[in-house]
Amino acid sequence: MANLTTKGRIGILTGGGDVPGLNPAIRAVTMRAIREGFEVIGLRRGWAGLIDIIPDPKADNEENFVLLTKTLVDKAARTGGTFLHTSRTRPSTVPKNSVPNHLRDKYSAESNDLTEEVLKNLEWLGIDYLIAIGGDDTLSYAVHLYKKGVKVMAIPKTMDNDVPGTDYCIGFSTCVTRTISLTNNLRTVAGSHERFMVLEVFGRYAGFTAMLPTMAGAAHRCVIPEHPFNIEKLAQIMVEDRNANPSKYSILLVSEGAMFPGADMVYENAEKDMFGHAKLGGIGDMVSVRLKDLSPQFNNGKSISVINQKLGYLVRCGDPDAIDSIVPMAFGTMALDLILKGIHGRLVVLQNGRYDHVPIEVVTATKKLVNVQRYYDTERYHPYYKDFEMLPLLIMASD
Repeated sequence: MANLTTKGRIGILTGGGDVPGLNPAIRAVTMRAIREGFEVIGLRRGWAGLIDIIPDPKADNEENFVLLTKTLVDKAARTGGTFLHTSRTRPSTVPKNSVPNHLRDKYSAESNDLTEEVLKNLEWLGIDYLIAIGGDDTLSYAVHLYKKGVKVMAIPKTMDNDVPGTDYCIGFSTCVTRTISLTNNLRTVAGSHERFMVLEVFGRYAGFTAMLPTMAGAAHRCVIPEHPFNIEKLAQIMVEDRNANPSKYSILLVSEGAMFPGADMVYENAEKDMFGHAKLGGIGDMVSVRLKDLSPQFNNGKSISVINQKLGYLVRCGDPDAIDSIVPMAFGTMALDLILKGIHGRLVVLQNGRYDHVPIEVVTATKKLVNVQRYYDTERYHPYYKDFEMLPLLIMASD
């Protein structure tokens, strides 16, 4: 594939779950890159586009990549989601039934490493720099490519805000904003019927999406993946909260990865993606049933009904808020700044309120979780409200 530019060609992709803010990041990269003399190729469906490409000029690859223009990205940047689409594909562990048809004679194992094909396709496309936007799963494969010699830049994205090395990931602010808004809307129902309200939110390993809305006053309590919870104690506290409330309701946010002591996470089914993750879901249902069953013990023998709602995709849909419009712009622009300096193998980050960049290997070197001892009261299932001096804008940093 001929390269007609003076500076080179940049590839950009979005992987994993969609969040508001991806399109503004794509726009920022593309607009700046074109001004600087680069050509930008949008790789469709995350890593899937790179394994599905047929490296032949006569082949129809319009579903796998697209030449990005100012007009295309400028219009898309006003919207949520990702117009390049996304997937949870990991080219190093592709199941037999997901291997592209044109490669099935070569790869027939139950799990196949198609990294060789990815490298060939990047070369065929003439990609000089690859910008990957995603969470720790997507970016872990970017680290793998970097170690193979690909000039990679990484932009952190996940509504869970759990990519290591950065205080902020694209999508988190909109998720928290939506969670607060939806919770406040639903509280009118809880109050009208004098019930518990249990809302299940995203958060497989990290509880930031439950902690921040609770800290902001949307919920009375939250349970998070980092600390198993005692359902009897939780029921007692929820009854106390409800009975102390003039409107006779109390609200609990439950991270999807929260666990009972000694139990595993709750899964919708046993099917796993290419990163080995089964889809979570159902802990909110279990907690709701148990709270209703236990409530008479702490409420003079009277049962308290529960409003049980999974917020799910409602918090990741729609347009980005202000932070998820500004931060992606800055991240994308910064990625181009580094490329213009000939720098690669970096993750652009926000640390202590300032934009910076760190080695991309940080993504796989550690985990980013809620610092329970510092931020979470394990006796009351509630964030601590103290010692905020010199903390970042959204309180809980990458420590």
